Amino acid sequence: MKPEDQRVILDLVTYPGSAPRGTPEDVLRHFGTDDGRALGLELLREAVAERDGGQVEMALIVADRFGLSPACLEPLITLCSADWHHAHEGVVSALGTLRSPATGRALQHLAVWALRRTPGPEAEEALWGLLASGSGDVREAAAKGLRSRGVSDSEGT
Repeated sequence: MKPEDQRVILDLVTYPGSAPRGTPEDVLRHFGTDDGRALGLELLREAVAERDGGQVEMALIVADRFGLSPACLEPLITLCSADWHHAHEGVVSALGTLRSPATGRALQHLAVWALRRTPGPEAEEALWGLLASGSGDVREAAAKGLRSRGVSDSEGT
């Protein structure tokens, strides 16, 4: 994504006490489309394909402004387990907006991601719970989370 693309998208963002500098129409005109939902999907897919964390954030801004199409579900679920971006909270919010039953395992994976970075025995206990009851990929992520905390995943057995 070019810097001018980012600028046009960031102009949609509002800050306390200020109005946005740009409009949705400015974004559509800049990208040469009349469908903001399709643009958000395209940007999400490109971000995943290019493993571009900055573009994930830009795509989420566009998707938030224009709405999410059901087709966004696939790239959003992919982003749940990606460790190359920092927009996990935005991904969770977008998945919540879509309200699809297909997001359960992806959200569990994000819970593991958050728990790995959360200090304290409660977070470790939650990881043990996911290790014991999660699906195969969630158990694997929970085991990795425990190992990242310096705990052997066989200590609890």
